[in-house]
Amino acid sequence: MKKILVTILFVASASCCTRHASAQAIIVNPSVKATEASKAELREIFSGAASSLKDGSHVTPVLQKGGAAHEAFLTSIVGKADAAFRVSWRSLVFSGQAVMPKNLDTDAAVVEYVAHTPGAIGYVAKDSGHDGVKVLAVH
Repeated sequence: MKKILVTILFVASASCCTRHASAQAIIVNPSVKATEASKAELREIFSGAASSLKDGSHVTPVLQKGGAAHEAFLTSIVGKADAAFRVSWRSLVFSGQAVMPKNLDTDAAVVEYVAHTPGAIGYVAKDSGHDGVKVLAVH
């Protein structure tokens, strides 16, 4: 009985993480040439380690202040908790190596900003509207 319970908990946990992994969409301004990006590329862009995608497209990350899409993004792409993620950005900013990315409150605000800002890249809930932006395939 104990093994069955452990197995059920493991499967439930795995399916939860799988749902998180596909819960967000990576969006870019239509000026960005890329149509896809790897998780490693995205991790570098959103952690401040890179400013261009593999195809040479210069991108500027846009973050969300919180919420389900933000948590799913941190879990599936960045691999850090929100507090650790923000601390790493602050340390880049204070050392003069980067400028803190724009932080927006909602999926709609991110879509609006990315749609009107050349080179912008952000993330939103997969089921939110994506009018005016391009959705990148993530591999």
